[in-house]
Amino acid sequence: MAIFSKDIDTMEDLYLHTLRDIYYAEKQIEKALPKMIDKASEGKLRDAFTAHLEETHDHVQRLEQVFEMIGAEAKGVTCPAIDGIIEEAEEISSDVSDSQVLDAALAAAAQAVEHYEITRYGTLIAWSKEMGREDCADLLKQTLAEEREADEKLTHIAENRLNEAA
Repeated sequence: MAIFSKDIDTMEDLYLHTLRDIYYAEKQIEKALPKMIDKASEGKLRDAFTAHLEETHDHVQRLEQVFEMIGAEAKGVTCPAIDGIIEEAEEISSDVSDSQVLDAALAAAAQAVEHYEITRYGTLIAWSKEMGREDCADLLKQTLAEEREADEKLTHIAENRLNEAA
């Protein structure tokens, strides 16, 4: 299985592919978060998911701005990594009957998503700078900061509530 399509020859091609990868991922996350909100029973976890859903809408808009800035169409490319993370979260959450254990599982699944996003945004920021696109880097930095904050919030909720309760 090829990791990248054959039309990636330059750094700009790789950059665009990675932008489309994270764009697809953010769109999938927009679909998955409402389901996670519905399944979560702990109030602070539900609140964190709800807040992050709103932020995710902003992430999509920022990515669309980056696409516009570089003169490319805003569209996604299938991201098997995010599809796998979300599929695993759905499988685990459908197998757990205890609501407290489910909350811990949902928080862990959400953190796996955050960690994937953090790696992608960090890479795109570095590449933006390398290509002289500080304007793109600045937009992506805003999203990276929000992804890191979401991860920290989930860690705090898990370590101070969910894990012990489960």
